[in-house]
Amino acid sequence: MRFDRKGVRPGRPLLLAAIVGMALAGCGGDNEDRNRILTDRGEVLGNETASMRQYLGIPYAAPPTGARRWRAPEAPAAWTTARDATKFGSGCPQTGGAFGAASTNEDCLYLNVFTPKGDGPFPVMVWIHGGAFVSGSGDSYDASKLVAQGVAVVTINYRLGHLGFLAHPALSAEQGGSSGNYGLMDQQAALRWVKNNIAQFRGDPNNVTIFGESAGGLSVQSQLASPLASGLFNKAIVQSGSYNLDQPALTQAQAGGTAVANAAGCTDQSASCLRALPVEQILQRQAGANVVPTIDNRVLPQTLRSAFASGTFNKVPVIEGNNADEYSLLSAARMDLVPSVGPVTATNYQARVSSLIAASGKTFEQVNAQYPLTAYATPVEAYDAIATDLLFACSGRTSARLKSASGTNVYAYEFNDPNAPMIYLPPATRPRWGAYHAAEIQYLFPTSRSNVTYTAAQQALSNQMVAYWTAFAKNSNPNGTGPTWAQYTGSNDAYQSLEPGASRTVTNFAERHKCAFWTGA
Repeated sequence: MRFDRKGVRPGRPLLLAAIVGMALAGCGGDNEDRNRILTDRGEVLGNETASMRQYLGIPYAAPPTGARRWRAPEAPAAWTTARDATKFGSGCPQTGGAFGAASTNEDCLYLNVFTPKGDGPFPVMVWIHGGAFVSGSGDSYDASKLVAQGVAVVTINYRLGHLGFLAHPALSAEQGGSSGNYGLMDQQAALRWVKNNIAQFRGDPNNVTIFGESAGGLSVQSQLASPLASGLFNKAIVQSGSYNLDQPALTQAQAGGTAVANAAGCTDQSASCLRALPVEQILQRQAGANVVPTIDNRVLPQTLRSAFASGTFNKVPVIEGNNADEYSLLSAARMDLVPSVGPVTATNYQARVSSLIAASGKTFEQVNAQYPLTAYATPVEAYDAIATDLLFACSGRTSARLKSASGTNVYAYEFNDPNAPMIYLPPATRPRWGAYHAAEIQYLFPTSRSNVTYTAAQQALSNQMVAYWTAFAKNSNPNGTGPTWAQYTGSNDAYQSLEPGASRTVTNFAERHKCAFWTGA
Protein backbone atom coordinates (compact mmCIF):
# COMPACT_ATOMS: atom_id res chain seq x y z
CA MET A 1 0.00 0.00 0.00
CA ARG A 2 1.38 3.42 -0.98
CA PHE A 3 0.13 6.88 -0.17
CA ASP A 4 1.03 9.12 -3.10
CA ARG A 5 0.69 12.88 -3.38
CA LYS A 6 -2.72 13.80 -4.77
CA GLY A 7 -4.16 17.15 -5.74
CA VAL A 8 -7.18 18.47 -3.88
CA ARG A 9 -9.84 20.24 -5.94
CA PRO A 10 -11.47 23.25 -4.29
CA GLY A 11 -15.09 22.78 -3.33
CA ARG A 12 -17.82 25.34 -3.97
CA PRO A 13 -17.26 27.20 -0.65
CA LEU A 14 -13.63 27.68 -1.59
CA LEU A 15 -14.48 28.93 -5.08
CA LEU A 16 -17.04 31.37 -3.69
CA ALA A 17 -14.58 32.60 -1.08
CA ALA A 18 -11.88 33.00 -3.72
CA ILE A 19 -14.17 35.13 -5.90
CA VAL A 20 -15.14 37.35 -2.98
CA GLY A 21 -11.51 37.52 -1.86
CA MET A 22 -10.43 38.75 -5.31
CA ALA A 23 -13.19 41.34 -5.27
CA LEU A 24 -12.06 42.61 -1.88
CA ALA A 25 -8.45 42.69 -3.01
CA GLY A 26 -9.46 45.01 -5.85
CA CYS A 27 -11.27 47.54 -3.68
CA GLY A 28 -8.44 50.07 -3.66
CA GLY A 29 -6.18 48.64 -0.95
CA ASP A 30 -8.14 49.80 2.10
CA ASN A 31 -6.53 48.19 5.17
CA GLU A 32 -9.79 46.86 6.59
CA ASP A 33 -10.70 45.30 3.25
CA ARG A 34 -7.27 43.68 3.05
CA ASN A 35 -7.72 42.30 6.55
CA ARG A 36 -11.29 41.10 5.93
CA ILE A 37 -11.29 37.53 4.59
CA LEU A 38 -14.19 35.27 3.67
CA THR A 39 -13.59 31.68 4.80
CA ASP A 40 -15.83 28.73 4.04
CA ARG A 41 -17.67 29.34 7.36
CA GLY A 42 -17.89 33.15 7.29
CA GLU A 43 -15.87 36.36 7.28
CA VAL A 44 -12.97 37.03 9.64
CA LEU A 45 -11.53 40.46 10.32
CA GLY A 46 -7.86 40.44 11.29
CA ASN A 47 -5.35 43.22 11.71
CA GLU A 48 -1.77 44.02 10.83
CA THR A 49 1.52 44.79 12.50
CA ALA A 50 4.42 46.71 11.06
CA SER A 51 5.63 43.57 9.30
CA MET A 52 2.68 41.27 8.61
CA ARG A 53 -1.05 40.62 8.60
CA GLN A 54 -2.49 38.35 11.25
CA TYR A 55 -5.79 36.56 11.72
CA LEU A 56 -6.12 35.04 15.17
CA GLY A 57 -8.45 32.61 16.89
CA ILE A 58 -10.17 31.19 13.80
CA PRO A 59 -12.19 28.05 14.63
CA TYR A 60 -11.30 25.15 12.36
CA ALA A 61 -13.57 22.65 14.13
CA ALA A 62 -16.56 22.68 16.44
CA PRO A 63 -15.89 22.77 20.19
CA PRO A 64 -15.14 19.15 21.23
CA THR A 65 -17.43 19.43 24.25
CA GLY A 66 -20.32 17.37 25.55
CA ALA A 67 -21.21 14.62 23.10
CA ARG A 68 -18.28 15.69 20.87
CA ARG A 69 -15.70 14.86 23.55
CA TRP A 70 -13.60 11.91 22.36
CA ARG A 71 -14.97 12.00 18.84
CA ALA A 72 -13.45 12.99 15.50
CA PRO A 73 -13.56 16.77 14.99
CA GLU A 74 -16.61 18.22 13.26
CA ALA A 75 -16.94 21.34 11.13
CA PRO A 76 -17.60 24.52 13.11
CA ALA A 77 -20.91 26.31 12.83
CA ALA A 78 -21.03 29.05 10.22
CA TRP A 79 -21.34 32.70 11.25
CA THR A 80 -23.07 35.55 9.44
CA THR A 81 -21.25 38.70 10.61
CA ALA A 82 -17.53 39.33 10.41
CA ARG A 83 -15.75 37.48 13.21
CA ASP A 84 -13.16 39.35 15.25
CA ALA A 85 -9.83 37.69 14.44
CA THR A 86 -7.57 39.94 16.51
CA LYS A 87 -7.36 37.76 19.63
CA PHE A 88 -6.06 34.23 20.17
CA GLY A 89 -8.49 31.46 21.04
CA SER A 90 -8.17 29.45 24.23
CA GLY A 91 -5.48 26.81 24.51
CA CYS A 92 -6.65 23.24 25.06
CA PRO A 93 -7.00 21.90 28.63
CA GLN A 94 -3.66 21.52 30.41
CA THR A 95 -2.17 22.12 33.82
CA GLY A 96 0.25 24.74 32.49
CA GLY A 97 4.01 25.10 32.44
CA ALA A 98 6.90 26.34 30.34
CA PHE A 99 5.20 25.40 27.07
CA GLY A 100 1.64 26.58 27.66
CA ALA A 101 -0.72 28.37 30.05
CA ALA A 102 -3.11 26.45 32.29
CA SER A 103 -6.59 25.98 30.83
CA THR A 104 -9.75 23.98 31.47
CA ASN A 105 -11.57 25.22 28.36
CA GLU A 106 -12.40 22.44 25.92
CA ASP A 107 -13.54 24.99 23.32
CA CYS A 108 -10.00 25.24 21.97
CA LEU A 109 -9.77 24.12 18.34
CA TYR A 110 -8.48 27.38 16.88
CA LEU A 111 -5.73 28.35 14.48
CA ASN A 112 -3.88 31.54 13.63
CA VAL A 113 -2.71 32.80 10.23
CA PHE A 114 0.25 35.15 9.72
CA THR A 115 1.05 36.42 6.23
CA PRO A 116 3.33 38.91 4.50
CA LYS A 117 1.68 42.11 3.27
CA GLY A 118 2.20 41.32 -0.41
CA ASP A 119 -0.14 39.59 -2.81
CA GLY A 120 1.29 36.06 -2.81
CA PRO A 121 0.63 33.28 -3.32
CA PHE A 122 2.90 32.46 -0.40
CA PRO A 123 4.26 29.05 0.58
CA VAL A 124 2.49 27.92 3.76
CA MET A 125 4.16 26.58 6.91
CA VAL A 126 1.88 24.95 9.50
CA TRP A 127 3.47 24.78 12.97
CA ILE A 128 2.45 21.93 15.30
CA HIS A 129 3.57 22.81 18.83
CA GLY A 130 5.31 20.48 21.24
CA GLY A 131 4.78 19.89 24.95
CA ALA A 132 4.78 16.09 25.43
CA PHE A 133 1.17 15.97 24.14
CA VAL A 134 0.03 17.42 27.46
CA SER A 135 0.83 21.13 27.11
CA GLY A 136 1.34 23.93 24.60
CA SER A 137 -0.72 26.10 22.27
CA GLY A 138 -0.36 27.95 18.99
CA ASP A 139 -0.31 31.41 20.55
CA SER A 140 3.18 31.02 22.05
CA TYR A 141 5.14 31.47 18.82
CA ASP A 142 6.16 34.72 17.12
CA ALA A 143 6.08 33.95 13.39
CA SER A 144 7.46 37.33 12.28
CA LYS A 145 10.95 36.16 11.36
CA LEU A 146 9.63 33.38 9.12
CA VAL A 147 6.97 35.59 7.56
CA ALA A 148 9.63 38.18 6.71
CA GLN A 149 11.11 35.60 4.33
CA GLY A 150 7.92 35.47 2.25
CA VAL A 151 5.99 32.56 3.74
CA ALA A 152 2.59 32.36 5.42
CA VAL A 153 2.64 30.68 8.83
CA VAL A 154 -0.29 28.91 10.50
CA THR A 155 -0.13 27.88 14.17
CA ILE A 156 -2.72 25.53 15.64
CA ASN A 157 -4.15 24.14 18.85
CA TYR A 158 -5.09 20.49 19.15
CA ARG A 159 -6.53 18.32 21.92
CA LEU A 160 -3.96 17.20 24.49
CA GLY A 161 -3.49 14.58 27.17
CA HIS A 162 -6.30 12.14 27.85
CA LEU A 163 -8.78 14.43 26.08
CA GLY A 164 -6.70 14.12 22.93
CA PHE A 165 -5.36 10.57 23.06
CA LEU A 166 -7.43 8.37 25.39
CA ALA A 167 -8.31 5.00 23.91
CA HIS A 168 -11.09 3.03 25.61
CA PRO A 169 -13.22 -0.03 24.71
CA ALA A 170 -16.49 1.93 25.03
CA LEU A 171 -15.23 4.64 22.70
CA SER A 172 -13.99 2.05 20.22
CA ALA A 173 -17.35 0.27 20.29
CA GLU A 174 -19.18 3.40 19.16
CA GLN A 175 -16.50 4.47 16.65
CA GLY A 176 -16.07 1.47 14.39
CA GLY A 177 -13.58 -0.38 16.57
CA SER A 178 -11.07 2.44 16.97
CA SER A 179 -10.40 5.18 19.51
CA GLY A 180 -7.64 7.54 20.56
CA ASN A 181 -5.55 9.88 18.39
CA TYR A 182 -8.15 12.66 18.53
CA GLY A 183 -5.32 15.19 18.70
CA LEU A 184 -3.93 13.84 15.43
CA MET A 185 -7.40 14.04 13.88
CA ASP A 186 -7.56 17.68 14.99
CA GLN A 187 -4.28 18.38 13.21
CA GLN A 188 -5.69 16.81 10.05
CA ALA A 189 -8.85 18.91 10.35
CA ALA A 190 -6.66 22.03 10.62
CA LEU A 191 -4.76 20.95 7.51
CA ARG A 192 -8.04 20.46 5.64
CA TRP A 193 -9.01 23.98 6.71
CA VAL A 194 -5.73 25.22 5.25
CA LYS A 195 -6.37 23.40 1.98
CA ASN A 196 -9.85 24.89 1.71
CA ASN A 197 -9.18 28.43 2.91
CA ILE A 198 -5.56 29.52 2.76
CA ALA A 199 -5.83 30.84 -0.81
CA GLN A 200 -8.11 33.61 0.50
CA PHE A 201 -5.25 34.64 2.81
CA ARG A 202 -2.92 34.70 -0.23
CA GLY A 203 -1.33 31.39 0.73
CA ASP A 204 -0.65 28.56 -1.72
CA PRO A 205 -2.78 25.50 -0.83
CA ASN A 206 -0.56 23.36 -3.06
CA ASN A 207 2.64 24.27 -1.23
CA VAL A 208 2.11 23.40 2.44
CA THR A 209 4.90 22.40 4.83
CA ILE A 210 4.10 20.94 8.24
CA PHE A 211 6.73 21.38 10.94
CA GLY A 212 6.90 20.77 14.64
CA GLU A 213 9.18 20.07 17.59
CA SER A 214 9.17 17.26 20.19
CA ALA A 215 5.51 16.12 20.43
CA GLY A 216 4.94 18.41 17.46
CA GLY A 217 7.73 16.61 15.62
CA LEU A 218 6.24 13.24 16.54
CA SER A 219 2.93 14.60 15.26
CA VAL A 220 4.61 15.41 11.94
CA GLN A 221 5.96 11.85 11.85
CA SER A 222 2.46 10.55 12.56
CA GLN A 223 0.97 12.59 9.72
CA LEU A 224 3.65 11.23 7.41
CA ALA A 225 2.53 7.72 8.40
CA SER A 226 -1.23 8.35 8.38
CA PRO A 227 -3.18 7.45 5.23
CA LEU A 228 -5.82 9.98 6.30
CA ALA A 229 -3.29 12.81 5.85
CA SER A 230 -2.55 11.97 2.22
CA GLY A 231 -2.71 15.09 0.07
CA LEU A 232 -2.88 17.51 3.00
CA PHE A 233 0.76 18.68 2.88
CA ASN A 234 3.70 18.76 0.50
CA LYS A 235 6.77 18.86 2.78
CA ALA A 236 7.61 18.08 6.39
CA ILE A 237 10.14 19.21 9.01
CA VAL A 238 10.69 16.98 12.04
CA GLN A 239 12.46 18.65 14.98
CA SER A 240 13.41 16.22 17.79
CA GLY A 241 10.39 14.11 16.90
CA SER A 242 11.69 10.53 16.54
CA TYR A 243 11.69 9.56 20.21
CA ASN A 244 8.79 7.12 19.79
CA LEU A 245 8.91 5.11 16.56
CA ASP A 246 7.04 2.12 18.04
CA GLN A 247 3.57 3.13 19.17
CA PRO A 248 1.45 0.95 21.48
CA ALA A 249 -1.24 -1.29 20.01
CA LEU A 250 -4.88 -0.39 20.48
CA THR A 251 -5.42 -3.22 22.98
CA GLN A 252 -2.60 -1.91 25.16
CA ALA A 253 -3.88 1.66 24.93
CA GLN A 254 -7.43 0.56 25.75
CA ALA A 255 -6.19 -1.24 28.85
CA GLY A 256 -4.65 2.04 29.95
CA GLY A 257 -7.92 3.83 29.24
CA THR A 258 -9.83 1.30 31.32
CA ALA A 259 -7.48 1.97 34.23
CA VAL A 260 -8.04 5.72 33.83
CA ALA A 261 -11.82 5.21 33.89
CA ASN A 262 -11.62 3.11 37.05
CA ALA A 263 -9.44 5.68 38.79
CA ALA A 264 -11.88 8.44 37.81
CA GLY A 265 -14.86 6.57 39.23
CA CYS A 266 -16.32 5.31 35.94
CA THR A 267 -16.38 1.71 37.09
CA ASP A 268 -19.19 0.94 34.65
CA GLN A 269 -16.68 1.76 31.87
CA SER A 270 -19.33 3.64 29.90
CA ALA A 271 -18.70 6.39 27.40
CA SER A 272 -21.45 8.45 29.02
CA CYS A 273 -19.67 8.41 32.37
CA LEU A 274 -16.39 9.38 30.77
CA ARG A 275 -18.01 12.30 28.93
CA ALA A 276 -19.59 13.51 32.17
CA LEU A 277 -16.23 13.78 33.96
CA PRO A 278 -15.16 17.34 34.84
CA VAL A 279 -12.14 18.55 32.90
CA GLU A 280 -10.25 19.12 36.14
CA GLN A 281 -10.62 15.47 37.09
CA ILE A 282 -9.36 14.31 33.69
CA LEU A 283 -6.31 16.56 34.02
CA GLN A 284 -5.69 15.19 37.49
CA ARG A 285 -5.83 11.59 36.26
CA GLN A 286 -3.32 12.20 33.46
CA ALA A 287 -0.61 13.53 35.80
CA GLY A 288 2.59 11.62 35.09
CA ALA A 289 1.09 9.75 32.13
CA ASN A 290 3.21 9.06 29.06
CA VAL A 291 0.89 10.32 26.33
CA VAL A 292 1.70 9.15 22.79
CA PRO A 293 -0.27 8.29 19.66
CA THR A 294 -1.71 4.78 19.35
CA ILE A 295 -1.93 2.22 16.57
CA ASP A 296 -5.68 2.72 16.34
CA ASN A 297 -6.00 1.02 12.92
CA ARG A 298 -7.58 4.13 11.47
CA VAL A 299 -5.40 7.22 11.84
CA LEU A 300 -2.33 5.04 12.33
CA PRO A 301 -2.60 1.52 10.88
CA GLN A 302 0.98 0.62 11.87
CA THR A 303 3.95 1.91 13.83
CA LEU A 304 6.03 4.73 12.45
CA ARG A 305 8.99 2.37 12.18
CA SER A 306 6.97 -0.11 10.10
CA ALA A 307 5.53 2.61 7.89
CA PHE A 308 8.93 4.12 7.10
CA ALA A 309 10.62 0.73 6.68
CA SER A 310 7.95 -0.57 4.30
CA GLY A 311 7.61 2.65 2.33
CA THR A 312 3.89 2.94 3.12
CA PHE A 313 3.88 6.58 4.13
CA ASN A 314 3.21 9.97 2.59
CA LYS A 315 6.41 10.47 0.63
CA VAL A 316 7.26 14.15 0.65
CA PRO A 317 10.63 15.89 1.08
CA VAL A 318 11.69 15.94 4.74
CA ILE A 319 14.06 17.85 7.01
CA GLU A 320 14.77 15.76 10.10
CA GLY A 321 17.06 16.43 13.01
CA ASN A 322 17.85 16.59 16.68
CA ASN A 323 19.73 18.71 19.20
CA ALA A 324 23.16 17.70 20.44
CA ASP A 325 22.23 17.66 24.16
CA GLU A 326 18.54 16.79 24.07
CA TYR A 327 18.18 15.33 27.53
CA SER A 328 19.69 18.03 29.73
CA LEU A 329 16.39 19.93 29.82
CA LEU A 330 14.31 16.78 30.19
CA SER A 331 16.25 15.24 33.04
CA ALA A 332 16.22 18.57 34.90
CA ALA A 333 12.46 18.96 34.43
CA ARG A 334 11.65 15.35 35.29
CA MET A 335 14.15 14.75 38.09
CA ASP A 336 16.12 17.73 39.42
CA LEU A 337 13.07 19.96 39.83
CA VAL A 338 10.79 17.23 41.20
CA PRO A 339 11.37 17.00 44.97
CA SER A 340 10.06 13.45 45.19
CA VAL A 341 12.55 12.27 42.55
CA GLY A 342 15.69 14.40 42.71
CA PRO A 343 18.71 14.56 40.39
CA VAL A 344 20.97 11.78 39.17
CA THR A 345 23.83 11.23 41.61
CA ALA A 346 26.72 8.80 41.97
CA THR A 347 24.60 6.86 44.46
CA ASN A 348 21.55 6.34 42.26
CA TYR A 349 23.30 6.41 38.88
CA GLN A 350 23.20 2.66 38.18
CA ALA A 351 19.53 2.36 39.16
CA ARG A 352 18.53 5.38 37.06
CA VAL A 353 20.45 4.19 33.99
CA SER A 354 19.11 0.65 34.35
CA SER A 355 15.57 2.01 34.38
CA LEU A 356 16.29 4.21 31.36
CA ILE A 357 17.63 1.36 29.22
CA ALA A 358 15.21 -1.34 30.40
CA ALA A 359 13.50 -1.69 27.02
CA SER A 360 16.66 -1.33 24.91
CA GLY A 361 17.98 -4.88 25.27
CA LYS A 362 21.26 -3.54 26.70
CA THR A 363 22.67 -4.26 30.15
CA PHE A 364 24.03 -1.64 32.51
CA GLU A 365 27.50 -3.15 32.14
CA GLN A 366 27.36 -2.81 28.35
CA VAL A 367 26.19 0.78 28.55
CA ASN A 368 28.69 1.66 31.26
CA ALA A 369 31.51 0.42 29.03
CA GLN A 370 30.36 2.77 26.26
CA TYR A 371 29.75 5.72 28.61
CA PRO A 372 32.29 5.44 31.45
CA LEU A 373 31.62 7.88 34.25
CA THR A 374 35.23 9.04 34.12
CA ALA A 375 34.51 10.60 30.70
CA TYR A 376 31.96 13.03 32.14
CA ALA A 377 32.12 15.88 34.61
CA THR A 378 29.13 14.57 36.61
CA PRO A 379 26.89 11.50 36.71
CA VAL A 380 23.99 13.52 35.35
CA GLU A 381 25.98 14.48 32.23
CA ALA A 382 26.69 10.80 31.60
CA TYR A 383 23.02 9.98 32.09
CA ASP A 384 21.97 12.76 29.73
CA ALA A 385 24.40 11.57 27.05
CA ILE A 386 22.96 8.05 27.24
CA ALA A 387 19.37 9.28 27.06
CA THR A 388 20.11 11.71 24.22
CA ASP A 389 21.72 9.02 22.09
CA LEU A 390 19.20 6.27 22.85
CA LEU A 391 15.96 8.23 22.68
CA PHE A 392 16.68 10.99 20.18
CA ALA A 393 19.89 10.95 18.16
CA CYS A 394 20.03 7.35 17.00
CA SER A 395 16.28 6.89 16.64
CA GLY A 396 16.22 10.09 14.57
CA ARG A 397 19.02 8.74 12.39
CA THR A 398 17.09 5.48 11.96
CA SER A 399 14.05 7.46 10.82
CA ALA A 400 16.12 9.47 8.33
CA ARG A 401 17.80 6.31 6.98
CA LEU A 402 14.48 4.51 6.49
CA LYS A 403 12.86 7.42 4.68
CA SER A 404 15.91 7.97 2.48
CA ALA A 405 16.03 4.27 1.60
CA SER A 406 12.40 4.51 0.45
CA GLY A 407 13.28 7.18 -2.08
CA THR A 408 12.35 10.26 -0.06
CA ASN A 409 14.56 13.34 -0.20
CA VAL A 410 15.85 13.85 3.34
CA TYR A 411 17.97 16.64 4.81
CA ALA A 412 19.35 15.76 8.26
CA TYR A 413 20.62 18.22 10.85
CA GLU A 414 21.95 18.51 14.37
CA PHE A 415 21.40 21.75 16.28
CA ASN A 416 24.76 22.35 17.87
CA ASP A 417 24.91 25.60 19.84
CA PRO A 418 26.62 24.57 23.12
CA ASN A 419 25.65 27.89 24.73
CA ALA A 420 22.03 28.23 23.63
CA PRO A 421 20.25 30.54 26.10
CA MET A 422 18.00 28.65 28.52
CA ILE A 423 14.48 30.05 28.16
CA TYR A 424 12.33 27.36 29.81
CA LEU A 425 13.79 26.46 33.21
CA PRO A 426 15.71 28.37 35.90
CA PRO A 427 19.16 28.76 34.26
CA ALA A 428 21.01 28.14 37.52
CA THR A 429 19.60 24.60 37.76
CA ARG A 430 22.54 23.29 35.74
CA PRO A 431 26.09 24.59 35.18
CA ARG A 432 25.83 23.47 31.56
CA TRP A 433 22.75 23.03 29.36
CA GLY A 434 24.38 22.64 25.95
CA ALA A 435 22.12 22.39 22.89
CA TYR A 436 19.20 21.24 24.98
CA HIS A 437 15.78 19.91 23.93
CA ALA A 438 13.70 22.70 22.33
CA ALA A 439 16.65 25.13 22.35
CA GLU A 440 16.41 25.60 18.59
CA ILE A 441 12.86 26.97 18.70
CA GLN A 442 14.05 30.43 19.79
CA TYR A 443 16.24 30.58 16.67
CA LEU A 444 13.16 30.19 14.44
CA PHE A 445 10.57 32.01 16.53
CA PRO A 446 11.94 35.10 18.31
CA THR A 447 11.48 35.13 22.08
CA SER A 448 10.13 38.14 23.96
CA ARG A 449 11.97 37.29 27.18
CA SER A 450 13.85 40.39 28.24
CA ASN A 451 16.57 38.50 30.10
CA VAL A 452 17.80 36.70 26.97
CA THR A 453 20.64 38.06 24.88
CA TYR A 454 22.30 36.57 21.83
CA THR A 455 25.80 36.90 20.48
CA ALA A 456 26.38 38.04 16.92
CA ALA A 457 27.25 34.44 16.00
CA GLN A 458 23.98 33.19 17.49
CA GLN A 459 22.04 35.83 15.60
CA ALA A 460 23.76 34.68 12.43
CA LEU A 461 22.78 31.09 13.22
CA SER A 462 19.17 32.15 13.72
CA ASN A 463 19.19 33.96 10.37
CA GLN A 464 20.70 30.94 8.65
CA MET A 465 18.18 28.51 10.15
CA VAL A 466 15.26 30.72 9.13
CA ALA A 467 16.73 30.90 5.62
CA TYR A 468 17.11 27.10 5.48
CA TRP A 469 13.59 26.40 6.79
CA THR A 470 11.85 28.89 4.50
CA ALA A 471 13.87 27.93 1.42
CA PHE A 472 12.78 24.35 2.02
CA ALA A 473 9.16 25.48 2.33
CA LYS A 474 9.45 27.32 -0.97
CA ASN A 475 11.47 24.86 -3.04
CA SER A 476 11.71 21.48 -1.23
CA ASN A 477 15.42 22.22 -0.76
CA PRO A 478 16.97 24.22 2.12
CA ASN A 479 19.81 25.55 0.01
CA GLY A 480 19.95 29.02 -1.47
CA THR A 481 21.92 31.07 1.04
CA GLY A 482 24.80 30.16 3.32
CA PRO A 483 26.76 26.91 3.57
CA THR A 484 25.57 24.09 1.30
CA TRP A 485 23.38 21.51 3.02
CA ALA A 486 23.96 18.07 1.48
CA GLN A 487 21.02 15.73 1.00
CA TYR A 488 21.13 12.79 3.41
CA THR A 489 21.70 9.26 2.13
CA GLY A 490 22.52 6.04 3.92
CA SER A 491 25.92 6.02 2.25
CA ASN A 492 27.01 9.59 3.00
CA ASP A 493 25.38 9.80 6.48
CA ALA A 494 25.67 13.57 6.09
CA TYR A 495 24.27 15.90 8.75
CA GLN A 496 24.21 19.67 8.70
CA SER A 497 25.68 20.83 11.99
CA LEU A 498 23.82 24.05 12.84
CA GLU A 499 26.45 26.01 14.76
CA PRO A 500 26.96 29.64 15.74
CA GLY A 501 29.03 31.43 13.16
CA ALA A 502 28.66 29.02 10.26
CA SER A 503 26.92 25.71 9.68
CA ARG A 504 28.86 22.81 8.18
CA THR A 505 28.42 19.28 6.92
CA VAL A 506 29.57 16.50 9.25
CA THR A 507 29.69 12.74 8.74
CA ASN A 508 30.60 11.62 12.26
CA PHE A 509 27.13 11.94 13.80
CA ALA A 510 26.68 8.17 14.21
CA GLU A 511 30.10 7.77 15.76
CA ARG A 512 29.66 10.61 18.26
CA HIS A 513 26.26 9.30 19.36
CA LYS A 514 27.31 5.62 19.38
CA CYS A 515 24.54 4.58 17.01
CA ALA A 516 26.25 1.31 16.04
CA PHE A 517 25.91 0.31 19.69
CA TRP A 518 22.28 1.34 19.99
CA THR A 519 20.88 0.39 16.58
CA GLY A 520 23.46 -1.93 15.07
CA ALA A 521 24.16 0.37 12.13
